[in-house]
Amino acid sequence: MPRKLKLVSPDGKPLSKAAAKLRLLKRLKCTTRYEKRAWDSGAKLVAGVDEVGRGSLFGPVVAAAVILDPNDRIKGLRDSKLLPAERRQLLAERIRERAIAWAIAAVDSARIDQINIYQASRVAMMAALAQLDPAPDHLLIDAMRLDWPSAEAPCPQTKLIHGDALSASIAAASIIAKVERDRMVSAWDLVFPIYRLASNKGYFTKHHAATLREHGPSPLHRQSFAPVWMASHPQEVLEFMLEEKEQELVAGS
Repeated sequence: MPRKLKLVSPDGKPLSKAAAKLRLLKRLKCTTRYEKRAWDSGAKLVAGVDEVGRGSLFGPVVAAAVILDPNDRIKGLRDSKLLPAERRQLLAERIRERAIAWAIAAVDSARIDQINIYQASRVAMMAALAQLDPAPDHLLIDAMRLDWPSAEAPCPQTKLIHGDALSASIAAASIIAKVERDRMVSAWDLVFPIYRLASNKGYFTKHHAATLREHGPSPLHRQSFAPVWMASHPQEVLEFMLEEKEQELVAGS
C-alpha cells in the first residue's frame, strides 16, 4: 500500500491544515479566465462575490460584490489572506476607484446567532449584490450558489472552490470586504480593549480565548460560538473557524 504523503515545513515539522491549505492557495494563479468565459458566453457585467469573517468570534460577517472593468486591469489582485495589510489597503482603494461597480454589506453578530454563520454569509452576499448599480448579469462566487435576484430566476453564476485565489473579481471582493471588516472590528478596540481586537480582528487567539473564559463575551461577540472559546482544544469543535486567521498569520510570517 502506498504511503500517504505528509506535508512538512522547511524545518521538517508537519504543516497544520491551514498552513497546508495556504501553500496550495499560493500556488494557484489569480486571473480573469473565468470572467473571460462569462464574457464569451454573452455576459457584460460579471460580478465577483465573497465574504470575510466567517470564522471570527466577534463582530459581523462582511460580504462584497465587485464588477471589474475588462478594459482596466488592476494588477496584484489575489486572495486577501495572502496579502499584507498595507497592500490590501492600497488595492482596496484602487478597486473602489476603478471598478465599474462595488458594494459591501454586513450581518451583525446578533443575526449570526439567530440564523447561523452559513446563512448569515448568504444574507450578506445577497445584500451586497442588491446594492450593485448596474446590476450584474453573471456571478462568480467563492464556493457557493445564490438565489439572486430570486430562487425562481437566479442570475447565471459560476461556483468556484478557492475562488478568491483563482478569480480576479472574487479576489477584489475579498479584498474590499476584508479591509472594511478589519476597520469595523478595529474601531471597537477602544471600547473593549481587553480583547485586543485591533490585533486579532476578532479571531481566535490564545489571549482572546483566555480573556473570554475569564471575563466573558462583549455584547458583540457571537454567543453561538461559545463552544470554540470554552473548549480546551477548539480545533476539535469547529476547525474552519481557525483557518482564516491562521492562514493570514502564516502568510505574514
